[in-house]
Amino acid sequence: MGRTKADEYRNGPIWNWARETWIGDWVRACKRFRHELWSWARSTQISSPSVDQLARSLEALKVLQSSNPKEETEAPIFLLSTGWRAGSTLFQRILVTDPRLLLWGEPLGEMTIFSGLAEMLSNCISPRNLQLWNEQQDPSSRALSTSWVANLYPPSNDLRLGLKRLFDQWLREPARQLGFTRWGLKEVRLGATEAHLLHWLYPNAKFLSISRHPYDSYRSLADSGWGQVYHKYPSVAVESAASFARHWNKLAVSWRQLPAGFPVVHIKYEDLIGGKVDFRELETWLGIKITENVALSAEVGGTARRAQLSWFERLIIRREAGDGMRAIGYSE
Repeated sequence: MGRTKADEYRNGPIWNWARETWIGDWVRACKRFRHELWSWARSTQISSPSVDQLARSLEALKVLQSSNPKEETEAPIFLLSTGWRAGSTLFQRILVTDPRLLLWGEPLGEMTIFSGLAEMLSNCISPRNLQLWNEQQDPSSRALSTSWVANLYPPSNDLRLGLKRLFDQWLREPARQLGFTRWGLKEVRLGATEAHLLHWLYPNAKFLSISRHPYDSYRSLADSGWGQVYHKYPSVAVESAASFARHWNKLAVSWRQLPAGFPVVHIKYEDLIGGKVDFRELETWLGIKITENVALSAEVGGTARRAQLSWFERLIIRREAGDGMRAIGYSE
């Protein structure tokens, strides 16, 4: 198919000149304005169970923590970020300066395995079937063949151990085979509900949450040229200020739901790069040795090109992520 006159014009010297002037900036701003407002109008909120909902469900199941000493000594590190471009990869590189530690980076994150399990366990059993479970026949009984066995469940703690073995085999064992004695992961899609699930599986786990002002996070993401990123592929894309801000806000406000004493340390990206993080205190708490200067000396992955977001992007983020910004302490 031949080139049209419009194609020739767009590749001509006049258009190339205009693209680099205020005219090109204005055209790009108009396109972004249309994209952001349209996306805001049609974007939907991502729903997920609360920490309390998951906790009530686990309590209803009467799941007991394992008393096996070998299992209780497991202490993975989970680094959870309020979305993309919040400094989680930098923090990950800082932590793995300890040669004993491997933090996997968003393993199969688009599958939302952890969120799916949290949702499944938060809505896992009806009161009727819970009662049937509590009143079921002893599986070792000789009367089993003449009893009601339509609903016959293994002991409840085996559910926790079965799920734990999934992650042990998937994440812990490959790390050990590579010679690492400590393991964990960093993620940009998980919040407090998933942290509660992981703490149920690994009672000695330590959690780090990192946040960055959503204006700066979205500016870095929007300028990256990555195209769409996904909370869940292919159904939930993060492709606009609205979808990004709602994802960011959901994660940011979730941390208020955790009970006092939950093993988590919250860190702002601004403090991380500003020299305000006490790495000596952090490494003592985590039980690792951190050589932060090694990771901080390398510049990796910078993407932001604009000095600031447009007024309409800031407006959308302020409206959609205001609760999270106030919860973490960011000005609007």
